[in-house]
Amino acid sequence: MTPPLAKLPLATLPLATLPLATPPLATLSIAAGAGIVAALGALHLYLTFVGERLHPRDFALRHTMDAVSLVLTRQTTVWHAWIGFNASHGLGALLFGAAYLHLALVRPEVLRASLFLSLLGAGYLAAMAALARHCWFRTPFRGLVLAGALYAIGMVALHTQA
Repeated sequence: MTPPLAKLPLATLPLATLPLATPPLATLSIAAGAGIVAALGALHLYLTFVGERLHPRDFALRHTMDAVSLVLTRQTTVWHAWIGFNASHGLGALLFGAAYLHLALVRPEVLRASLFLSLLGAGYLAAMAALARHCWFRTPFRGLVLAGALYAIGMVALHTQA
């Protein structure tokens, strides 16, 4: 005998059997916010390895960064750490964007059922916007504020539907 649909874990259900009642505003808003973060992450990753836009304007400083190790370890230089930090930062934004884009478009019921995932996404966006405001520049700050607003609109729509 096949167990009732309500008793099966979501991960085991084929997508065709899942309810399609999620409002388009919710999924599209969350997806748009996640897409902005993914795009910012991809651009940051690209700029880390292509061109000199993330290099210091002072070439002597760039040379010094490549010649000096960190206090933490002599196994790397400040320059290599800078590249690694920027690359991992871009990858993290890409991961967030890809995960929440997927959840919004393919499995919105998971976001609706998990207050933890909903708040985790909101906390990530708030923390990134705060970092952008205090440590970076206007473009990422504005992008993250827009992404956060879209995410919030989508989550409110997702969690307040009947």
